[in-house]
Amino acid sequence: MVDRTPLSRRTLLRTGAVAGAGLGLADLAAGSAAAQQAWPAAKGDSMMGVPFEPLDTVRVGIIGLGNRGASMLPLFLELEGVAITALCDANPDAVNRAAKAVVDAGRPEPAKHGGGDHDFEALCARDDVDFVYIATPWEWHTPMAVMAMRNGKHVGVECPAGVTTAELWELVDTSEQTRRHCIQLENCCYGQNELRVLRMAHDGMFGDLLYGAGAYLHDLRELLFSKTYYAKQWRRAWHTKVNGDLYPTHGLGPVAAYLDVNRGDRLTRITSMSTPALGLAAYRQEHLPADDPAWQEPYVKGDATMSLIQTEAGRVIHLVHDVSNGRPYSRLNQLQGTKGVFEDYPPRIYLEPTGNPHEWGSWDDYAGHDHWLWKDVGPGPGGHGGMDYLMLYRLAQTMRLGLPPDIDVYDSATWSAPFVLSAESIAGGSSAVDFPDFTRGRWDTPHPGTDSAKP
Repeated sequence: MVDRTPLSRRTLLRTGAVAGAGLGLADLAAGSAAAQQAWPAAKGDSMMGVPFEPLDTVRVGIIGLGNRGASMLPLFLELEGVAITALCDANPDAVNRAAKAVVDAGRPEPAKHGGGDHDFEALCARDDVDFVYIATPWEWHTPMAVMAMRNGKHVGVECPAGVTTAELWELVDTSEQTRRHCIQLENCCYGQNELRVLRMAHDGMFGDLLYGAGAYLHDLRELLFSKTYYAKQWRRAWHTKVNGDLYPTHGLGPVAAYLDVNRGDRLTRITSMSTPALGLAAYRQEHLPADDPAWQEPYVKGDATMSLIQTEAGRVIHLVHDVSNGRPYSRLNQLQGTKGVFEDYPPRIYLEPTGNPHEWGSWDDYAGHDHWLWKDVGPGPGGHGGMDYLMLYRLAQTMRLGLPPDIDVYDSATWSAPFVLSAESIAGGSSAVDFPDFTRGRWDTPHPGTDSAKP
């Protein structure tokens, strides 16, 4: 699970101080030449800023109707100009339940594909689907997304988009070849706090940005050991295979947006560490009978995986993953600049020159900086407090109006990359591992992001 495309050493900083003393002009030239060979040859033109073709109605096919897919279906049904035309799951009962929900909402019954692991291929080949939404076990994400794009469909993928660097490059290459967008969904970028911080950061209220933090800290022990929640308990199985950050996008996506990653800055290297793997084994000891098959599982994924990621501009991101211990939910969601700091869970802020020294200010005082999606649209029927609905609302809006997506394949690959890169760093004694430049040198190209203008 830690194989990846060989990369040369990271690109040296294009602006500002060079990382490392004693580097002369010859070293800089050598570094620049090496950077140009740090990615495989392109197979198509860039997808940055490429608009969707405008559609009167966005026809959606959903692959995966378990917990996540079934919970997103009602949100799709609330969107104007969106039709659910096809459904697919390896479990036919899940397909039938979802089809009934569509009909009960007063919509035409969608086509149903179910019963086999590869029935998704028939859905991807349909001519009445414009966008394929994938909410399946992680190892299926890239094969399904590639199949959808090769059949002329835009695609949205749950996290992570891919589990190896080779898969992430395949997503980039396929998107560029087919001219279809590949979008990381369930990205937490559309939360009210996240979008407010983003607007404030872009307005310069935090000054020059220095570092941020993001995480997925969520006690999943009961769900991981449930016999029914994850089909065939697939998610717990990853804890026996990979010691790394298994769910990086929730924490990384918002902070990457604050720092304009792939829009003026880029991620260059990652260093990761994991604690011992104790939490799942302790939960098993307390809750499972001695004859449960889970007793045969060796857990290799450390309870907490912590990573430091540096950017081309020298900024730092702290990324954390822990689903194996008891604790309140948190994504950290922190941003520090030269003029102040925001920290979430609970939300609090300090800004100069108005803030009281050494005291947190009220986050509510900055509600006027909310993104237009929260001011004019609001949380709708919900989904993680409304961020899921607004994510789908904005997706449908860009597709119907023929606008570029807020999140493209380069973001999707970048945010998912710590899954494999953190594992590689840990396996190498927490050595620094280069980040692939999925933009192939275009990371400083301005193009639309989640701080979108109201159309």
